[in-house]
Amino acid sequence: MAEFDLVIRNGTVVTAADTTHCDIGVTNGTIVALGQNLPAGARGIDASGKLVLPGAIDSHCHIEQKSSAGVICADDFYSATVSAAFGGTTTVIPFAAQHRGQSLREVVTEYHAAAEPKAVIDYAFHLIISDPSEQVLGQELPALIRDGYTSFKVYMTYDLLRLDDRQMLDIMALARREGAFMMVHAENHDMISWLAARLLEKGLSQPRYHAVSHARIAEGEATNRAVALAELLDVPLLIVHVSAAEAIDVIRDAQTKGLKIYGETCPQYLFLTADDIGMDLEGTKFCCSPPPRDKAAQEAVWRGLANGTFQVFSSDHAPYRYDETGKLLKGDKTTFKDTANGVPGIELRVPLLFSEGVQKGRLDLNRFVALTATNHAKLYGLYPRKGTIAVGSDADIAIWDPQKQVTVRAADIHDNVGYTPYEGMQLTGWPVTVISRGRIVVEDGKLHAPRGSGAFLPCALSDAAKPLGRATPELAFAASRAGAPLV
Repeated sequence: MAEFDLVIRNGTVVTAADTTHCDIGVTNGTIVALGQNLPAGARGIDASGKLVLPGAIDSHCHIEQKSSAGVICADDFYSATVSAAFGGTTTVIPFAAQHRGQSLREVVTEYHAAAEPKAVIDYAFHLIISDPSEQVLGQELPALIRDGYTSFKVYMTYDLLRLDDRQMLDIMALARREGAFMMVHAENHDMISWLAARLLEKGLSQPRYHAVSHARIAEGEATNRAVALAELLDVPLLIVHVSAAEAIDVIRDAQTKGLKIYGETCPQYLFLTADDIGMDLEGTKFCCSPPPRDKAAQEAVWRGLANGTFQVFSSDHAPYRYDETGKLLKGDKTTFKDTANGVPGIELRVPLLFSEGVQKGRLDLNRFVALTATNHAKLYGLYPRKGTIAVGSDADIAIWDPQKQVTVRAADIHDNVGYTPYEGMQLTGWPVTVISRGRIVVEDGKLHAPRGSGAFLPCALSDAAKPLGRATPELAFAASRAGAPLV
């Protein structure tokens, strides 16, 4: 009887910390041995000339989710997880999204019912909090955090999702008390809505004006305000999908001050610009929030990835078809305010960063692994089960051919969107074999995992969410006068 179920031999094994040449032994879905010349397994893979990386984690993607406007994503848990797997991703963390008036617990129950029969790779859930009622804050959210839903997102914009500063403080206080991790979509709602109204009044309704209305200063101001609220309560915070230097500078300054402020960015801010958002309806394919900016902003994002301002690189996969179900909600009368917001990217996220980051010398392999896998696991309480190659970790592994040439074509992508904003890009490097918990999921361009074979992952409380323990003088004074902690 073979000592291992699977042995991967002769590859270059890369983690966030190390690069080594060794074999990997897998038994019962877990990595049980790392070493030279391991005994034969029931199945062997020769990874000579290839890179052996941890399966990537996409911790910001929208799957089978209804938007606040009632628009359903084009991807369900099957098409989205298949697409993710073909791009080297073995874990996704989408959002169980609460809309106003909904029970948070019921939202989570319904999301499980959607995911369990369809997902082909493993998944966890974030929460979206849009209705922080007494019931939600007093009972539902604390109970869900203890059940393994330890991270949640809030919005500072969108009419039906946004919270005011006081509501955000209430949720931050709960996050601090319960040890949960909080994400913020940071854009100044009033700036955006004021600009949009003036543009539409003047008949400037084409897609290009989406980027004009989402001014970069609106992102910078809201990021600064979110950081100030977090500093008041000594609460760690992740600013998601950062696009502009104005926001990057705020995050970097907060980190320099020693605050636990984290940053996330996405492919659209490296590879698209506002110029891609055309004046005709095709431009809606490139509309997302925040929007792509310009070449200078792209370079600022690259610097943030290289210097550690950004801890994670996510897709923010928001799949809407180019028809009346998504991008063209009002047909040829659709304005920039009507179109469904978001771009697809769950399959291309990691190959894009590898080709344009690693292969062009902007990032080393270890930082690439940290940005696409390890840091996601650490932020969201999945490390070291996920995000690394180590004895005792799940055997989530992507074997990359670093020289494989791929021309991006929507026809070859496995999501259900029908287009890609990266059409025609020439990429070097691609995952050729993808393994989830020791199971071969993708090999030789074919899917080998059945529907429903992915597993739900309850998340632990993460060290990233632990406060620094240094309250502002005002909060400390108020707490001392109150005779008890205020958070």
